[in-house]
Amino acid sequence: MSSCLAFDTATEHLSIALQVRGRVWSHEGPGGAQASTTLIPAIFDLLAQAGIGLRDLDAIAFGRGPGAFTGLRTACSVAQGLAFGADLPVLPIDTLLAVAEDARQSRGAPAHDDVWVAMDARMGEIYAAHAVFGAEGWQLPTPPLLCTPQALQERWAAQPPVVVAGTALVAFGEALDCGTAQQLPGALPRARAMLPLAAALWASGGAVDAALALPLYLRDKVAQTMAERAALKADAAAAASNAALEAAP
Repeated sequence: MSSCLAFDTATEHLSIALQVRGRVWSHEGPGGAQASTTLIPAIFDLLAQAGIGLRDLDAIAFGRGPGAFTGLRTACSVAQGLAFGADLPVLPIDTLLAVAEDARQSRGAPAHDDVWVAMDARMGEIYAAHAVFGAEGWQLPTPPLLCTPQALQERWAAQPPVVVAGTALVAFGEALDCGTAQQLPGALPRARAMLPLAAALWASGGAVDAALALPLYLRDKVAQTMAERAALKADAAAAASNAALEAAP
């Protein structure tokens, strides 16, 4: 894969990266509600900087979650719309795995790493996952889960964490006791960290049709209703229309 667009809107931070033949262009900015209006213009700005169009890409990678419902809906709808419009496959990237890779890169990209990701999920809860990096890349001994700080600390009692990364460190402070673990509160699902994950997924045959650009929800109360699925399709159609307008001469 020589060219890939990656973006994540699962948190209050918007992150986009474009890789073309080894060179990377990136954009970082406010996420949340703003992402729905700034994401597409920022994407086309990066494409213009690189001097390519959407159809020149091999694939589009997006953060599938877990994360904020509105942010995940934005990422999925834009990924679907752009991919449909340019006839491209998509690469769904686990947002917590992107945080783990961001933490690994911030530590000098060690050959082996053991990271517990802990992201603020609001409502007094945490999105967490245990990720281990080795010769075959990232593995998830503990898949993404939604839990309280107390429940997470109970898991850590038997096997204390080596590194804890993510926004929950700031959100919960001393209420989340990490023991002697190295703490990386600034780790985020940055798009630059998504690029190697996207390359690995592409190499393993993990690219899927745009229709399968779906979010990963861990909260039952935000499971998609029929109305929400209709809204997602409408957002994707709007993104495809915007992409066509942007690409028009």
